[in-house]
Amino acid sequence: MIAVVHAHKPHFMALHCQEFGGKNYEASMSHVDKFVKELLSSDAMKDYNRARVYLDENYKSQEHFTALGSFYFLHESLKNIYQFDFKAKKYKKVTGKEIYSDTLESTPMLEKEKFPQDYFPECKWSRKGFIRTRWCITDCAFDLVNIHLFHDASNLIAWETSPSVYSGIRHKALGYVLDRIIDQRFEKVSYFVFGDFNFRLDAKAVVETLCAKATMQTVRAADTNEVVKLIFRESDNDRKVMLQLEKKLFDYFNQDVFRDNNGTALLEFDRELSVFKDRLYELDISFPPSYPYSEDSSQGKQYMNTRCPAWCDRILMSHSAKELILKSENDEKIVIYDHIGPNVCMGDHKPVFLSFRIAAGAGKPIANVHKCCVVQ
Repeated sequence: MIAVVHAHKPHFMALHCQEFGGKNYEASMSHVDKFVKELLSSDAMKDYNRARVYLDENYKSQEHFTALGSFYFLHESLKNIYQFDFKAKKYKKVTGKEIYSDTLESTPMLEKEKFPQDYFPECKWSRKGFIRTRWCITDCAFDLVNIHLFHDASNLIAWETSPSVYSGIRHKALGYVLDRIIDQRFEKVSYFVFGDFNFRLDAKAVVETLCAKATMQTVRAADTNEVVKLIFRESDNDRKVMLQLEKKLFDYFNQDVFRDNNGTALLEFDRELSVFKDRLYELDISFPPSYPYSEDSSQGKQYMNTRCPAWCDRILMSHSAKELILKSENDEKIVIYDHIGPNVCMGDHKPVFLSFRIAAGAGKPIANVHKCCVVQ
């Protein structure tokens, strides 16, 4: 991340984290505060003299815990930036560095919600939800929404229908968030929604394409007759196994198909965003699927064989936010949408980032190019 900061030199930087504290958050959360304080005081961040950090660390609260972490850093050269107080319904000038953790429900500078349990009944305790903040830079107001949507609980169930039942659950949750941030309580502004959407490729269509010339063998549990495994073999070539599919296994014989040309050939199966095309915009994807990477530190490019690789991590925006992003009048590439750490282990997800310039006083007849803004 630091390398990306040095390369793009943003004046306003937003960093959205999901599953903050890691999978073993009860044991790891005690290290989070130390990490955050060291980050804020590090030499790499010394030019950012204002910061806001919001960490949902209260894992003992089943009703509210989302494990989301939102970081906002302001460069010393950036003047007059304001943050919205949702309770007072007015903007307040941002000064100094502040960290908010544990219970965020009492913080008026954000809105946080955890999705209702009935959205994903298969999971007895889900941490999925969103955190929303609102900012104003030189009369340009926008919302930044940190989001974490529901995963696919079973590859076998995801494979049964097109689109999958899990896609429908994510559709419902994302629709709820979009409705929430444009409801009548506050003035409507442009918005950026970014985080782990858990968007998956259309599993049925992908398998039918990758294994078009294969025959399928079904393995059932002896006691329940439930399907526990699907094996796809080539019709010839000594019946070579092409794909093995289980609840948490997606073992395809050739991972290069997900990496070659950044997996572009599979983008046609990335369909979950299509139902929101009238409400959300995304720049063209030119990086490989962001999940599920090996967590072996020596295998930075390798995917795990637990799930079909997919573009889970995304940066989306309202169509009005798209208009805030200025495209260069020359050959200089100002808008960049990419992933971080292509060759190194970053955990099971590769972070993605969006670097762009925004218009000063956006919406006014004449707008000059303002300072660079990075959303990650």
